[in-house]
Amino acid sequence: MNAKSAINKEIFAPHDERMLGAVQVKRRTKKKIPFLATGGQGEYLTYICLSVTNKKPAQASITKVKQFEGSTSFVRRTQWMLEQLRQVNGIDPNRDSPEFDLLFENAFDQWVASTASEKCTFFQVLHHTCQRYLTDKKPEFINCQSKIMGGNSILHSAADSVTSAVQKASQALNERGERLGRAEEKTEELKNSAQQFAETAHKVGLWDKALTFQVTHSFLMRKL
Repeated sequence: MNAKSAINKEIFAPHDERMLGAVQVKRRTKKKIPFLATGGQGEYLTYICLSVTNKKPAQASITKVKQFEGSTSFVRRTQWMLEQLRQVNGIDPNRDSPEFDLLFENAFDQWVASTASEKCTFFQVLHHTCQRYLTDKKPEFINCQSKIMGGNSILHSAADSVTSAVQKASQALNERGERLGRAEEKTEELKNSAQQFAETAHKVGLWDKALTFQVTHSFLMRKL
């Protein structure tokens, strides 16, 4: 089981939520830690996760999840409702880059994703989720590549793939139906031909019997 599947099972599923997407990140700038907060748990991995509740009305949220060094479990940290997200900054709209910023009502974080493609996928899911679950006060997406906002997203591609698969399956069923129809017609033709042959054979058999009777009768009459 990969990390994201484990996070979904361990963090979100027990709360009747499902994870829609996640991105592994590191801070671009080190966060200032108060003097009294020293003596932490060491190195850790950080994931920014997007989830939604299964109960209606569905509520989406963004959660910071950590996995500390030497541990196989995950820990839920800060969580924001999706309505609290104000701005998503892709940093550079002209190239694939792993950097991005998230601005909330009461927080601002600067991140670097593990890869640019992972950031792009997360942004696509995030943008789609905002359009689906937020009716107003949608966050501003700035400095983002057009493929994140437009029809080239992974979500649209997936939808197109599903539609194409359905169309191909439907076409295959139609073709199979046509073949079955032709086979049924051929079977009916063979059945009719067999029936006609049987009737003809029966008639021929009766004619042969009649002819034999006539010949025999003529022969007997001559003898008499």
